Amino acid sequence: MTVRTGGCACGAVRYEATGGGPAFGVCHCETCRKWVGGPFVALQVETLTVTQGEDRLNAWRSSEWGERVSCAACGGTLFFKVVPTGEANVALGTLDDAAGLELGMEIFADSKPAAYGFLSDGSKKLTGAEFLKMIGAA
Repeated sequence: MTVRTGGCACGAVRYEATGGGPAFGVCHCETCRKWVGGPFVALQVETLTVTQGEDRLNAWRSSEWGERVSCAACGGTLFFKVVPTGEANVALGTLDDAAGLELGMEIFADSKPAAYGFLSDGSKKLTGAEFLKMIGAA
């Protein structure tokens, strides 16, 4: 099983994740775009363990089904958790090594601004309604 490590920009928070890949996802929902200043690019993982700086985590419940976690020291985006399923998604840019990963799915594709796109034509695209149905939050 693949073990990946990562952390925030300032180094206060470090984590270890198992599983996940080779495909990562992109969320285009309005909340993600406001949270990170663009699409949220993340890797769904099987397990997520904070190995350093758990006391530096800033978590907020952004909806009935979502929790967003960042570093309280630098403000860096770290994780998104799907509350109904317990699914954890780590921000791709926080990984120490993202080699071998490729775009696999875009969610809230119906909310994606026309001003940007991704080069992969093969990614699965779900509307907001389709994604909410998939996680049982519809």
